[in-house]
Amino acid sequence: MKKITSVKEMKATARELRSRGKTIGFVPTMGYLHEGHLSLVRKSTQKAEVTVVSVFVNPAQFGPKEDFKEYPRDLNRDLRLLEKVGVDYLFYPDSEEVYPPGYRTYVRVHDLEEKLCGRSRPGFFRGVCTVVLKLFNIVEPDIAFFGQKDAQQAIILQRMVEDLHLDVKIEVLPIVRDEDGLALSSRNEYLNSKEREAALALPRSLQEAKKTIKIGERRAAVIIKKVEEMIRKEPLTKIDYVEIVDLDELKPIEMLKDGSLLALAVWVGKTRLIDNLMIEINEKRE
Repeated sequence: MKKITSVKEMKATARELRSRGKTIGFVPTMGYLHEGHLSLVRKSTQKAEVTVVSVFVNPAQFGPKEDFKEYPRDLNRDLRLLEKVGVDYLFYPDSEEVYPPGYRTYVRVHDLEEKLCGRSRPGFFRGVCTVVLKLFNIVEPDIAFFGQKDAQQAIILQRMVEDLHLDVKIEVLPIVRDEDGLALSSRNEYLNSKEREAALALPRSLQEAKKTIKIGERRAAVIIKKVEEMIRKEPLTKIDYVEIVDLDELKPIEMLKDGSLLALAVWVGKTRLIDNLMIEINEKRE
């Protein structure tokens, strides 16, 4: 695995790979890797001839009171994990490489970015879209891999790719969960033992919603109320939002339909966690 820190060298490497007809798979990350990230990397190594992983904690997607400085980082650990799964190139730029002095250009996907997580994290998706577009321009991937846990992010990036006619396919892979059901996240590192136990209210509430849907409930308000009640039983939790939305406009819906999304964000202590469930109402009942 070759480590690259400069935009100039990464662009030159991408051009050289493309000149040889190589397909490039790309997994953008903020590091402190876990099995969720590695599942994306493994899929890239299966589907592309060359895999590039970026590790960059993007300052543009953190608000002034958010955890940019505290966000977990361990490059040596990340290197060991990436070498084991067959990554060809690690792109690890510093902030000034990505945002040089005087930088002032940003990308927004209007309307979609203001919903769900965007309400409590203004500017977050502007930062995500900007850095991902920059990384796409630098790495020139054929396929980029993202996780379903960040469902709103994936939907927004797919819209950006479509609107800007980018020559990259976005593939979204299923949520990877720990043995206890909690969706893997680098921010899980912040949780103490009591908070970790309380955080299990998130996957449990989604499983309860899934059971309720399977027995025939189609009213979004009923499902949302059930999810909120389960989460509120844990005193260490505070709900940011629980919503059921369509996948095109992220607008709340009243009656469930295939291809809609149950999404939630919950504070557990001082840590904000997200999770979601893709709704399938035509499954065979058990």
